[in-house]
Amino acid sequence: MKKRISIFLVATVSLLVVLLDACKKGDAVTGVPGKVTTPLKLIIPAGWPQPSTDIFAGNPLTEEGFQLGRKLFYDGRLSKDGNFPCASCHQQFAAFATYDHQFSHGFNNTFTTRNAPAIFNLAWMKEMHWDGGINHIEVQPLAPITNQNEMAESMINVLLKLKPDTAYARLFTSAFGDATINSQRMLKALAQYMGSIQSYNSKYDQVKRGEAAFTVSEQNGYTTFKAKCNSCHTEPLFTDNSFRNNGLAVDPFLKDVGRMGITGNPSDSLKFKVPTLRNVELTFPYMHDGRAFSLSQVIDHYRSFIHTEQATIDPLLKNKLLISDQEKVDLANFLRSLTDKELLKDPRFAQPL
Repeated sequence: MKKRISIFLVATVSLLVVLLDACKKGDAVTGVPGKVTTPLKLIIPAGWPQPSTDIFAGNPLTEEGFQLGRKLFYDGRLSKDGNFPCASCHQQFAAFATYDHQFSHGFNNTFTTRNAPAIFNLAWMKEMHWDGGINHIEVQPLAPITNQNEMAESMINVLLKLKPDTAYARLFTSAFGDATINSQRMLKALAQYMGSIQSYNSKYDQVKRGEAAFTVSEQNGYTTFKAKCNSCHTEPLFTDNSFRNNGLAVDPFLKDVGRMGITGNPSDSLKFKVPTLRNVELTFPYMHDGRAFSLSQVIDHYRSFIHTEQATIDPLLKNKLLISDQEKVDLANFLRSLTDKELLKDPRFAQPL
């Protein structure tokens, strides 16, 4: 718990440094008046709720800001040794999660202590990370950049590496009106790129729009999903963004207490953020610590292995979930219909050439 609180404090202090850095350089929060940019607009798919907050308030979404953020997202210089860009943990072909790895590789042969979550549809998230320790998209990159198990760098050093690069001078000028490279602008650009990654064109979405039809098994699985899973993984986001204890045994090595590490409240012990099920076929391994490597294992957990004796267990799971073997097969098939294949190969989000 002390470790997570310290990371939270580092992020908070770093944010203050960011703001002071920007103020010293005279960069207004809303950008440079009169600069010529190409406005972009966040897409709100039909039938989706409006985001509860505007993640681009004070940071207008533009093509130029997006392109700068994309270059930064794939740039290894944001890490200490140059080997760990943001994209090393958030891979496009894995729906911007970490493919096939329980924990992500970090600086100096270290590993993270939680499974990297997928980053898309961030506009609908009030809190980020498994414990909700970050509550604003512009602050989010500070945690991995400064974490010694991840990118292990400081914002000061990152800026020192970027400032001599003439390509960045041009991109910052296009996005913000002049060539000033500072931490606030860098974080705003990353927020524009990450906040623009959206997933809303899976087979499920096509069925909802009347463009496709479920197979019999997928339809049966959808029925099971609505009866057994939808309370937490609420459509159309397939998460309610709450923090819940789903009855996993405590890892004796990690001893991860979840949300309580942020709030200090014992009632939050072992509670983790409910992840979205969109693209779940590709974001394995599952759970906050990546202990489940298949959808079959995940469903079996809810059928048979929930630790119902835990004090903070979610009330919806106290009696486990009654799912038959056939329902399990159908449910897994429905969950695969949530894969957004267009997102995985969209050149707009790919590493710039």
